[in-house]
Amino acid sequence: MASFILTDMTPKEALLHELASTISHAPERVPAPKSDPALARLVELGTTPWLDTGNLEEAAKLWRKETPALTTNNTLANQVVQTGIMDEDIKTAAQRIRALEPGISDEDLVLDIVFVVNCHIALRLVSAFDATVSVELHPAVGHDIDHTVRYAQRYYAVNPEKFIVKIPLTPEGYCAVARVRTLGIPVNFTLGFSARQNYLAALLAGPNYVNIFLGRLNAVVSDNKLGDGKNVGEKVTLASQQALIELRQAHSEIITKQIAASMRNAEQMVSLAGVDVYTIPPKAVAEFFEANHDPSSLSSHINENYSVTLNPGPHGSMVEMLWTVDENFKKMCAELKVQGGVNLTGYDLLQADAHHKTKLFSNLTKEEQFTIRKDGKIPQTEKWMGRCSLDELMTESALQSFIVDQNAFDSRIKQVIATA
Repeated sequence: MASFILTDMTPKEALLHELASTISHAPERVPAPKSDPALARLVELGTTPWLDTGNLEEAAKLWRKETPALTTNNTLANQVVQTGIMDEDIKTAAQRIRALEPGISDEDLVLDIVFVVNCHIALRLVSAFDATVSVELHPAVGHDIDHTVRYAQRYYAVNPEKFIVKIPLTPEGYCAVARVRTLGIPVNFTLGFSARQNYLAALLAGPNYVNIFLGRLNAVVSDNKLGDGKNVGEKVTLASQQALIELRQAHSEIITKQIAASMRNAEQMVSLAGVDVYTIPPKAVAEFFEANHDPSSLSSHINENYSVTLNPGPHGSMVEMLWTVDENFKKMCAELKVQGGVNLTGYDLLQADAHHKTKLFSNLTKEEQFTIRKDGKIPQTEKWMGRCSLDELMTESALQSFIVDQNAFDSRIKQVIATA
């Protein structure tokens, strides 16, 4: 599919491809990494560990034979841009894009330059580690199917062998992923917080990967005094993994793998052994190495049923929904699959959700989204009781937190291109 995308390029697409693909001062290849016996044991158990960092120097210290991939994100890209190290690349890109498209709006120009910068960061990691890299879309396109597909194609054209495109989990995101997957583009469907979100994603859109941001789930339960927070994220991750196993067994075309994301410590790496993929922050990886686990002590936990303690009150069912995929929800998913994800819109998903009373989507207003953004990554659940589900609330909180970092990223670019 890469050749198809490349041969039909417009002059604008060709220019963006050139700008995104050409990096100056590419880093040297990091020497072949050694193997870690405990990580090797996790691989034997079915888990592929990815490093959750785009920091080249940080990754080099933790790189092992068993870690074939890295993830990047808006926060990292913002940190890089704020140093000024990419100012000249940004100016050059702005000048050349404006020369080709004089009437381009500042908003579209920023989107294009963010794409170029993200590619440069990811390509440096590919150059250094020969690794697969999960690359991030601008959150502004998260609810736009056409723009999501277009930027996914652009990323894929830059490096079809090593790039996996992160697409945020929104109603439109499900539909965009279905379209992107028909092009053969690998997708990491990110910002997932429940087994049912991932069940729908796998059945309707077939992404390569889905996520449970488990550390944040433990935090939202403990911070809001819904319970002690222990094992919530772990329980949801394992429930989602089991849902995917069920779907993969029933549908040979479904290849979706589960990512245990947002890990907080090395203990979670042990307790979730057997989950398809980990994205592990540097702190947790370092802890894991320091623990010096005996590989024979590690065993699979994908059939574990971790207990969760919740406080009495109406919030209990709100939390339990995270690990529940009931028959009514499966019925809705099956009906949507018959219609075909490539034929659907976000509105169609909202209508199906309302019809089946599954309460997955609530069509938050701009004002509500802004309120969630002010509260940060861990929302105040009391505000949203009866208004939206906890999985949607967590997904929206994650998306809004990305927007905060992206706004700083965009502001820096606007400052630089003002002088270009």
